Amino acid sequence: MSQNSPEPYEPVLSAEVRAALGAGRPVVALESTIIAHGLPRPRNLSVALELEGLVRSAGAVPATVAVLDGRAHVGLGAEQLERVAADPSVRKLGHRDLAPALATGASGATTVSATAFLAARAGVGVFATGGLGGVHREWAVDQDESADLRLLARTGITVVCAGVKSILDVPATLQRLETLGVGVLGYGTGRFPGFYLSSSGEPVDWTVHSPEEVVEVIRAKAALGGPPTALIVANPVPEEEQLDPRLHDRVLAEALDACRERAVAGQAVTPFLLDQLMRRTDGASLEANLAAVRGNVALAARIAVAAAEPR
Repeated sequence: MSQNSPEPYEPVLSAEVRAALGAGRPVVALESTIIAHGLPRPRNLSVALELEGLVRSAGAVPATVAVLDGRAHVGLGAEQLERVAADPSVRKLGHRDLAPALATGASGATTVSATAFLAARAGVGVFATGGLGGVHREWAVDQDESADLRLLARTGITVVCAGVKSILDVPATLQRLETLGVGVLGYGTGRFPGFYLSSSGEPVDWTVHSPEEVVEVIRAKAALGGPPTALIVANPVPEEEQLDPRLHDRVLAEALDACRERAVAGQAVTPFLLDQLMRRTDGASLEANLAAVRGNVALAARIAVAAAEPR
């Protein structure tokens, strides 16, 4: 793939990302939804630059992913990053939205599923995000499940995250990941992280303690072969930076009640609950979210660097 590829639907790699991949240097994929839709302006741009800086400081190359004017980009320049942060018309794109976005010339920020797909297609092996989507509460009623799970079940990429969003059904999500064959490693913890919280209370089967251990799991997985599936590295937010658990539980219960009272349903549930959490915690949930993202990006960069080193 080249910057001037005649194929309009191939991902466009930035010169920096293309050179790094060609030379076997470490690259870390970053999603763009947090920039376009997850943070207020102008803080979103400063956070985007900070996250890319964390990757660089660890010795890796950042590859922020987005779709601009119908072209998928893996790695953004300064002006492109500013556009994603500032343009209110930038849409939110999951994996299923990529084809129509490319075909119609649309622009959009990529979610976990779209970022993982495009990054893996470009040859990037490590991806950092905040929290995954998963099985929603009341699944037995509405069967609402994030597209993240099925996409990760058929995409060979390592995803560093702080678990799944705590507004979801965490035990059901872990069961679903097991059913789909997606591996889960707890990084320095025997408990699955709770996104805003260091622990969801749910156990993980496997714990690793260093980027090198993660890389050995990646290599063993590759050597075994089989269908391509993601490997989730669940990295908890530090306890001193988590949202106060009692505040979290109280506010989430209130937000769920408000959701039912206002008959919020379907895709509107997640943004509604996240907005309620931010408002009712006076922004503390946002700060915990950012603390988790920073930790995940830094760890992903260390894993990518370790994976690029000769055995």
